[in-house]
Formats: sequence, structure tokens, C-alpha cells
Amino acid sequence: MKFLNQGSFTLSFSQKKWLAAIAVVFFSIMGSTQAAIAKTSPNLVVTVADVKNMRAAIKEDGQFKRTFIASKASVDEQIKRAIIVPMPQDGGGGYTHERHKKNYKLMYDAGIIYQLTQDEKYANYVRDMLLIYADLYPTLPLHPKRKMGKQSPGKLFWQSLNEAMWLVYTSQAYDLVIPSLSTKEKTKIETGLFRPMANFLSVESPQTFNKVHNHGTWATAAVGMTGYVLGEQEWVEQALYDLDKSGKGGFLRQLDELFSPQGYYNEGPYYQRYALMPFVTFAKVIQANQPERKIFEYRDGILLKAIDTTIQLSYNKLFFPINDAIKSKGIDTIELVNGVAIAYGLTKDAGLLDIAKQQNEIILTGDGLKVAQALDRQLEQPYQFKSVAFGDGNDGKQGALVVMRQNVNGEQAVLFKPTGQGLGHGHFDKLTWQFYDKGAEIVSDYGAARFLNVEAKFGGRYLPENQTWAKQTIAHNTVVVDEKSHFNANVKMGNANHPELLFFDKNEQVTISSAKIDSAYEGVLLKRTMALIKLPLQNKPGQEQSLVIDVFNIESNKAHQYDLPVHYKGHLISTDFTLDTQLTSLSALGKENGYQHLWLKAQAQPKAGLSQITWLNDNGRFYTSSAVMDGDSSLIFTQIGANDPLFNLRNENAFIHRKAKAKNHTFVSVLEPHGEYNPSKEFTISAVSSIENLSHQKVNNIDVVEINFVGNQRYLLAFNSANNIEKEQSNSFSVNGINYKFEGRFKLFSIK
Repeated sequence: MKFLNQGSFTLSFSQKKWLAAIAVVFFSIMGSTQAAIAKTSPNLVVTVADVKNMRAAIKEDGQFKRTFIASKASVDEQIKRAIIVPMPQDGGGGYTHERHKKNYKLMYDAGIIYQLTQDEKYANYVRDMLLIYADLYPTLPLHPKRKMGKQSPGKLFWQSLNEAMWLVYTSQAYDLVIPSLSTKEKTKIETGLFRPMANFLSVESPQTFNKVHNHGTWATAAVGMTGYVLGEQEWVEQALYDLDKSGKGGFLRQLDELFSPQGYYNEGPYYQRYALMPFVTFAKVIQANQPERKIFEYRDGILLKAIDTTIQLSYNKLFFPINDAIKSKGIDTIELVNGVAIAYGLTKDAGLLDIAKQQNEIILTGDGLKVAQALDRQLEQPYQFKSVAFGDGNDGKQGALVVMRQNVNGEQAVLFKPTGQGLGHGHFDKLTWQFYDKGAEIVSDYGAARFLNVEAKFGGRYLPENQTWAKQTIAHNTVVVDEKSHFNANVKMGNANHPELLFFDKNEQVTISSAKIDSAYEGVLLKRTMALIKLPLQNKPGQEQSLVIDVFNIESNKAHQYDLPVHYKGHLISTDFTLDTQLTSLSALGKENGYQHLWLKAQAQPKAGLSQITWLNDNGRFYTSSAVMDGDSSLIFTQIGANDPLFNLRNENAFIHRKAKAKNHTFVSVLEPHGEYNPSKEFTISAVSSIENLSHQKVNNIDVVEINFVGNQRYLLAFNSANNIEKEQSNSFSVNGINYKFEGRFKLFSIK
């Protein structure tokens, strides 16, 4: 896209006549092109055929009609008020920022209502607002709150990302009202608003437009969709293949690079749902305009896989909060509402209707109509959440995000994270884990340090503590060596290295996974194996016990300090060792790398053997972490909040297993849910752990964890985490004079 330089120049009389003739031809062609578009508009996410079906649907009782009535009432209320298009001046969450966001949503909603009612007042409202923006946009400099050197700046918004989002919605609003506009109105709106904005997001912002990143996805989607609306196929090609159409960037390259073959997005679930909107929206537009591209079949149906994977990466309707995640985001987010509707429209998968029912939101599109009508007919089937290792990287071999699930008196899930870094939004937390049970987070991840769109809190942006705490390794449930973060908190180094998934396997009782990394610290090998287990209780027929077994092995040629934190949700109930608690004053645990934000609350040095820590979660269940201690290791109890002058951080608790001055060490622990506390009915059941003894030993290449329960119930979990073993490899070992055998990677033995 090239635009005339607006500097001063003079023309001869003959040149003026020549340009006038060209202008006549240009506007004649433009008028005929727009006339052709008008006959087929709308034709982006909502098509002419969709409108016909939707108009019929709002005459019949059902969810779609109810949604239409509610949306129309909302739009009617808003369009009574004066149109407000303020001069941009606020950052994220500020008044002008939020006003421009409301405007694009209002224009889109009014455009939909216009198509469904054919009442011109809605189209006129969109027209009037677009004309104001067409006057304003050419006058705008770069946004006054831009952060130079960090994000690509916008004009309406502090970053171009929001500008692209605005155009994704507003291009659709324009497409919806084109039939009502005069040629003069279309010319002003396009030349004053859409063409300069598309040019700004592409030609003037190549560093973002060509970037393989979610910011690039929004930009390419915005420009490509506008290209379809304005009949600019060249813009579409640039959106698909990079500004120079080399294929080094662009939408298709983003599909190639940002998703693994299973549909896992490199930045994690939170940004997967965010990036999903431009991916599925632009794809839907491509399908409507150029079905021959078969975009939803591209790369073996990667977009449909991505939608399903986004759902799979949730628990109790909330996304697993790895990397820079806001923990309150879940499956009802509008991005996934759109994704589920589009996926159902293509696949008719009844499991997706279950998710749509939980989302409890119908969108006014052709696919939204299909979902609404199917739900009216009660066609939904339970969505199947699974235990899966989602390969990371475009080849699926750059580590994995492992989800383990089971149901024992409530749904349990373990999230094990031997993934890649996740670009700039990634955290330095290789081999970390989280645990969920009975609808609640038990072993937690902090997520992002940010008050999203709360301008009063650092402009709604990421807080400084996102760097000094949330991204640092000690903020996560994984090993910290010498109080330094993985890769020394260097994003470039983190992106260049990733863990290796050694195996993922499961049967009816056990789901288990193992991974390693030797690049997080120079000269140190970290290897972790985690298992989610469902034990039949020998003395209680028909009942089962859920357990998480964790074996974390560290090897080095030099002595180091190894810290393994467990960030837990709940109130500490008891320990089976004496605590040296700080009663009158607190000090920070360290000076940097996140340690400066931890208050040292208590310390202990348990005796060799079993040590246990029990806490009570708000879900009414007790949790005991049982660990194997060597008599030389210590435990440190902490709370977040030190060196936090503006109270930016949540005051959450953790305990840290510390092994000092060691070359090699293995942390072994078992997490045990148990009992019930019911304050309403005033009863407590099984508040004490049933584990009486815990041991670990290495027999050749076989790790053996033995767990003894009250009542002489004993179990052995044996696993082989060596590299590249045969799937049906025969393994044998001897413990306490008894010989054991198993094939493959693991086996759970019940000892009687």
C-alpha cells in the first residue's frame, strides 16, 4: 500500500487535466467496485446467507431470539446518547482508551442489529460515528502514552495491538452497513479512516505486521479483513504472506510457527485464548471470501485443534495460569465463545455444545445461530477432558505442557510444565507444576503481576513486580539453584533452550510423565517425574485415594544450594516437626531474583525420614505434603510481600525445601488430599494424613517410591525415566529381598 506524500508541490495545467481524467476513471471504478460489494455485503464473519437465516430465527422463540432482544435493547439505550469520540490521551484502562473500545463494540453491535431489523437508524448511527473517526484519524500523532522501545505505538491507543483489535471489529461494522451508505460517505470513511489505518498497521509498522507473534496476528487479521471489505486483494495477500509476500511473516507463517501440531500455542493458554480471536475470525473471513484456500484444513486442521486445545487447557472453567496469565480468565471469554461457535458450525461436535452451554453466551452470527438452535434442541453431549501431553514448538518436539486428570471424590488435575519459554510472556519456571482438586487451586502458580485495565494501578500494564517476582523461578514450584533464576532470567537464552519430554504414559490407575533440562543452569541437570495416581483402598472396598507423586532429581559436578518451593493455597494446619517462627519481626529471604519479595516467616530442620505439612483449602479438603528428608535439609516458610512498597503483590504462602552444599540430590514428596471440614454443619473428618512412611531408592535405572498407609496398606511406584527405552522394555528390580518385574515405563505394585 502506497500513499501520496502530502508535502507541497505544483502542477502544470496539462498535468492537472491528466490527473482530473485519472480521478474520474478512478472514482468510476471505485463506485462500480463498491456497488458490487454492496450487493454481496455483508461477507466477512456474517454473510448474506447468515443474515437470511438469522432474520428468520428472531421470529421464533429460542435462545437466539432472546439474545437478539437483549442486544437490541442495549444498543437502543446506547444510541440515544450523543456519540463520543475523544482525543486519545489515556493508557490501558483509562477513559479515552475504554471509550474507543466501547465505540468499536457498539458499532459492531449496531451493525448486526441493522442487518437483522433493516432499520436504517442503526446503520446511520454507525455511519455517523465512522465519519467522525474519518475526520479525526488523519490528524492523530502517535499516542501520547506510548511506551517507546517496548511496544509498537498506536494512534487511537497506546499500542498498535489495540489499534488492530479496533480495526478487526470496525471493519466488520462497516461491512454490515455498506448497503446503506452513499458513494460519497463510503469514499470519506475509506480515505479518511480505513486506508490510513490499514497503512499505519502494515507499511508503517512492519516490525509488528511481519512479526510471528500475537501482535502480528491481530495486525494481519485487521488489514486482511479490511482488504476484503475494500476490495483490496493486495492487502489480503500481504496479510497472508508478509508485506513483501515472501512468506517469512504473515498469517500463514503464524499458523505454521505459533502452534504445535496438537494446537498448543507457544505463549500458553492465557495468550492462546487471546490470539484465538484474530486467528479464527480472519480464517472465517477467508473461508467466506475464498473457500478454495481451505483455511480450516490448513496444516491438518490446526485452527480446529487450537480451539479444542484451548478448552482442554482449563480446569473448572478457568485457564491454567502459566506465564503472564490473569487467573480469572476462563472458557467464557469472548474469544473462545467465538471459537467454539465457529468450530461447532464446521464440525457439529456435540461436545462443543456442552462448552457453549457453560459459556452461557450466544453470539449473533450464523455460527452462533447454529449453536443456539442445537442447544434449544438439547443436542449437547458431555465434553471429554483428557490427560494429554501437548507438544510445544511448531514441530511439537520442544518440550510439552502435560495435563493429567482423574476423578476421585471430585475432579483432580496436575499441570506439569516442561515447555519452551513462551517468548516475552514466558516465565523462568522449567519443570514447574500446579495441582487442582474439587474445583480449587491447591498448589498454585502466581500468574501475572498485573491489574488488567485498572489504570490507577500502573496504567493497567504489567507491574514492575512482574519482572522482579512473577517471572522469577522462586515464584514457581520448581528447583532454584543458588538463588538464581533459570537462564539467569534471560528471555533470549530461555527461548533458545527447552526441556526434553522423556515420556508421558498412563493406565487406569496412573498417569505419569518425566522431563529433563540441562541448560537452565550451567553444569546442572534437572530431571522431574510426576505421577497422578488413583489408589483402591484395601480396607475400604469401592473407595479410592488420589495422590500426586513427585521425584525431582538434580545432578552436578559442583556443590550448590537447591531450593524447591511449594506455593500452596489454604491455611497451614500442622507440621510433624518443630517450627522456629519469627514472632516479632520479619526479614526478606534474599536480596534479588524474587527472594527479596519473600518474608521469612519460619524455619525448621526435620529429622531424617518422613516429614509432613498439612493445610486446609477453602474447598473444605485437607492436603498433606509428605516428603523424604535426609536430616541435613531444611524447610523455610514464606509469605509474599517484602520489598513491595505499593502493595502490588498478593500475600500468598509457600514452604521451601532447601538442600545446601550438595552436588546431587533428589527431592521426593507425595501430595495427599484427605478428609473434610464443614463449618456450616460443624464437623471435621480425617484431618490427619493416612501416610505412615515414605521412601525412595534408585535400583539401577529404576526409581522406586514406596508408600505405607495406616492399616498396613503398601504400594510401590516403579518407573524407568532413562532416555530412549523400548516401549515394551522389560524391567526388573529387587526391594527388601523381593523381586519385581514390569514392562514399559512404569508400574504400580500393591504389596500385601
